[in-house]
Amino acid sequence: MVHTQTLPDWSRAHGAPLFAAQLRYRPEDFQVTEELGWDLSDDGEHDYLFIEKIGANTQWVAKQLAQYAQVPVKDIGFAGLKDRHAITRQWFSVPRWNSPDWSGCNVEGVEIHRLERHRRKLKRGAHRGNSFTIKLRSLSTVEMEPIDQRIAKLTNQGVPNYFGEQRFGRNGGNLGLAEEWAGGKRLAREKRGLAISTIRSFIFNTVLSERVAQSTWNQLQPGDKANLEGSGSVFDLPDIDANLVDRCQAMDIHPSTLLVGDGSNFKPEHWQTALAKARVNEGQRSLRLKVTDLTIEVVATHVVLTFSLGRGAYATAVLRELCSW
Repeated sequence: MVHTQTLPDWSRAHGAPLFAAQLRYRPEDFQVTEELGWDLSDDGEHDYLFIEKIGANTQWVAKQLAQYAQVPVKDIGFAGLKDRHAITRQWFSVPRWNSPDWSGCNVEGVEIHRLERHRRKLKRGAHRGNSFTIKLRSLSTVEMEPIDQRIAKLTNQGVPNYFGEQRFGRNGGNLGLAEEWAGGKRLAREKRGLAISTIRSFIFNTVLSERVAQSTWNQLQPGDKANLEGSGSVFDLPDIDANLVDRCQAMDIHPSTLLVGDGSNFKPEHWQTALAKARVNEGQRSLRLKVTDLTIEVVATHVVLTFSLGRGAYATAVLRELCSW
């Protein structure tokens, strides 16, 4: 299975897609706004820029900011990578060493909406999450009653926390890269990182898909660790008592499973061996994703969805429980 670049159709938790639609027909159809979830100090040695970008990826924008401010790109901070084929709004931090005048910064597809200051560089994963506004076009027949029922399920029960298809590259192409790296091919640092994340994401999705098929993706099982909603903190479960079951049902905690690394036992063996040789640390990721502020509006031939997710979550994990594209 891993020798092909075709991604599996991971198990769905809430039933078959209710309608077919077109996703990302235009960049404005997929909008993402980063939510820091904490206050800036209004002073300090870092400018914080809240930037709207279109047709540009996060790392490219970071390079443009570094060039303008005349600082190394490694000193530019951002909390997460945002889609290129979308309108996205996110924070960047830039050292004030050269006191840049941002009014003269003109980068195609980039607009500075806010300028603040803070005492520290913005770290990866330091944001609370993201809010999404997504327009789905060219709908097949849509019936509102089953859609409303499905929306209620997604809100009350959450969705499987799959890594999105973009994690695996265009048409799953990063799977081929992972095979090359695991087979011994030397890769540049960035591509090596893509290969590693592809392997870990694929194995996670495979395990999660099995749990969804068994209807245990949203239930604590012996051997699971618990993931605390909102913080990402993970703790062991010596015993699963009634209190933990109630907290899981209330989505205060979620079952989690391994992000494989050195010491993990999984198939295929050459992937396992490659991660071990690279000394990739094991991690944990929640099996379930809480969806907040979920709304839907149906207008003629399109649907507009709005919702918010925690950091590290993919909007497509929500969409695939509602529709196909």
